[in-house]
Amino acid sequence: MTEYAAVALTTFFATVGPIDVATMFAAFTVALSRKERRRIAYKSSAIALIILIVFALVGRFILDSLGISLAALRAAGGILLLLIGIDMVFARPSGATTTTVDEDNEAIEKHDIAVFPLATPLIAGPGAIGATLLLMAEAQGNLMHQAIVIGSLAVIVLLTLISMLMAGEINRFLGVTGIQVITRVFGILLTALAVQFLFDGIGQAQLFSLGGG
Repeated sequence: MTEYAAVALTTFFATVGPIDVATMFAAFTVALSRKERRRIAYKSSAIALIILIVFALVGRFILDSLGISLAALRAAGGILLLLIGIDMVFARPSGATTTTVDEDNEAIEKHDIAVFPLATPLIAGPGAIGATLLLMAEAQGNLMHQAIVIGSLAVIVLLTLISMLMAGEINRFLGVTGIQVITRVFGILLTALAVQFLFDGIGQAQLFSLGGG
């Protein structure tokens, strides 16, 4: 149980990226009042949590409707998380966990950025949604593990909210180097988890045992 919670927390921390979100939040809200920044932080966190919980609860139904097996989800999720982890290790922006240049430009023109780009794709982005689907599928039939996944989601979103509220202090304390060190460490952990998910998917599909005696 503790091991599963550690995997869920590490995966969500890496795919959501509370510190990265805080950095982007500070850049987007630099001209806003403290009260307005707090409103946006609370609103975006609530919306992101709702999005992720919805995918956690109905994701399996969607996958079954599309005929996607758990083995395929493990392999695909492993590949997606592996790509994200590699980008994190090399400190490169990833479209699965950050915004693109076009999205940044559109956000600057918007007055309320709580829904876009903060709630999605920054907090509840493709990486976090993919991780949610994968972990909930792994926990299928185990209510305790499913509760751990949802609880881990809530913890990481809460941590993201705190990071946004303290964005200025975090940026001053860690600096660019500190942020990149943390990102790289979690990138390595995420890469290892991604490879394990990929191996599990391939093993479950029994691709290399077809035709065996």
